[in-house]
Amino acid sequence: MLSKAQIVATIGPATKDRGIIKEMMTHQMDVVRLNFSWGTYEEHAGYIKNIREDAKELGKRIPIIQDLSGPRVQEKTGHEFKEGSVEIITAKDLADLKFGILQNVDYVAMSYVGKAGDILELREKMQQFGLSTTLKVKKIIPIIAKIERKVALENLDEIIKVSDAVMVARGDLGNEIPLEQIPFAEKDIIAKCKIAGKPVIVATQMMLSMMENPLPTRAEVTDIAYAILNGADAVMLSEESARGKYPLEAVIMMERGIEEAEKHLPKDFVINAL
Repeated sequence: MLSKAQIVATIGPATKDRGIIKEMMTHQMDVVRLNFSWGTYEEHAGYIKNIREDAKELGKRIPIIQDLSGPRVQEKTGHEFKEGSVEIITAKDLADLKFGILQNVDYVAMSYVGKAGDILELREKMQQFGLSTTLKVKKIIPIIAKIERKVALENLDEIIKVSDAVMVARGDLGNEIPLEQIPFAEKDIIAKCKIAGKPVIVATQMMLSMMENPLPTRAEVTDIAYAILNGADAVMLSEESARGKYPLEAVIMMERGIEEAEKHLPKDFVINAL
């Protein structure tokens, strides 16, 4: 049995080689994410090459998400939104976006979305790139709105309406609202996306303990189950698969958790795949 919900796995130093990428694909990694807050273009181009070659060999369609950095402040223990930022699309984002277009990525994830206008502006930038004399590629890539700011929750309906998919980015969201409110924000975002028929991904710390351990905690397995029971179309591995010691095991355990949770869903439950 294969799960209906998808597994998104972030590719990084721990999963850069074709061997591990292919293993993850055979164990139901459905989508890959490249985090452009880290790494060089050369590294990302190498990841993309390996992903596509392995997917072709296995006869699989594996969409690639380019996750733009947005206006963030990098810290030793992570990052957070750069307070006072007026422009959500940074100069780095624009350079990265040009690279992504040339690499033919399948989705672009936009960080720190605050309103519908942010999504529309990113689409306009893509249109402008297509008319550029230096970038002779015209492609409007589907946009995933990352919900990680309080203002995004306030403008959620308009953001969902103009986005192609949505990510519940619980890491940064936890810097904006009390931690105890996150489960309910997650549930609300999922519910609204299901009504709109837009794919919704639940992300951040889903199996964080597997950075160091071959098995997840009971709480992490429960977290995955409730994301699926609430209607998530996809769940995501971040540093667990990019830098962790057990990336393959994390994919396997996530698939097992999804499969079990889906046994408790109505038979006519619809998944909006990426």
